Amino acid sequence: MPDLEKNEIQIGYIPLLDCVAILWAKQRGFFDELGLKVTLVKEASWASLRDRLAFGFLDAAHCLSAMLPAAALGKDQLGIPLQTALVLSQNCAFISLSQKLCFELHISRQDSAQESAQKIVSALQQQKSIQLAHVFQQSIHHYCIREWLALANIDIAQHIKLATLPPPYMVEALSNHVIDGFCVGEPWNTQAELSGMSQIVAESQDIIPPVADKVLTVTADWAEQHPHTHFALVQAIQKAQQELKILEDYTAVWQMLIEFNIIQFQCSDRIHVQKFHSIQMIIRHFVHESSKPRSEDFKWLIEQMQKWDQIEIDVAEIEQISQNCILYLKE
Repeated sequence: MPDLEKNEIQIGYIPLLDCVAILWAKQRGFFDELGLKVTLVKEASWASLRDRLAFGFLDAAHCLSAMLPAAALGKDQLGIPLQTALVLSQNCAFISLSQKLCFELHISRQDSAQESAQKIVSALQQQKSIQLAHVFQQSIHHYCIREWLALANIDIAQHIKLATLPPPYMVEALSNHVIDGFCVGEPWNTQAELSGMSQIVAESQDIIPPVADKVLTVTADWAEQHPHTHFALVQAIQKAQQELKILEDYTAVWQMLIEFNIIQFQCSDRIHVQKFHSIQMIIRHFVHESSKPRSEDFKWLIEQMQKWDQIEIDVAEIEQISQNCILYLKE
């Protein structure tokens, strides 16, 4: 392998299940094998992670896919180009509502996404106060909530005011009655459900296409200056992804997630068995086929920005930005 331009690397992440491949690559020494000394940096919010990556305090980060086209469009107020060569997860979010709200509106686990959305919409039309939250303006979670509500009423989906909260604060906000529901990645839906506070009412896979959710992101300038280092980073994380797909004993993975304070609840193959195996299957299938990013995913994200954020952009520009979000690696 060619000499690395930089050996000491800082990777930012938000405590979510889909940063697991980055953590596992560190745990298993895959970065070390390629000459990388990686420090993992937990960030408090997606906004702080994005800003620290854009301004060079982080070398790479576990990012929301929609942050990349948002940066290209200048919607992040920074305008620093971001790129990715690796998908970390595809469309794996859930919508959870408080158990109290589910009881009041007769929302059951057997309801389809459209049925649960219709019950929420009907309550809103009757002037019931319902506060829903997502993790970031430019995220599949934001668009998933709006597309879910749009199954019942496009006007309400367009005009409802949504709160924005970092993923780790969703459960606390629900507990304190600040919000009534949220769309977030795991394990926060499971934590809220096992604590008796909420109920998962819809899966993003039933509402939106299988687009990239989280991606390993670098700035375009950083990638240009550190091509060999970037290639090594991607290679190490891909090795972790492959191992997590075929790993039989997840004991070490669970312990790692507990140590990183991502899993904060009792859940094992002996306690809450169904949830344990559900989370294990999510980890195995974060990336369905290839971990290479697709321009179609970024096109869909930009189209969602047009639809829900009133961004004006022509077709040719959508194509160009979608392509520019992707970094095609050369060894």
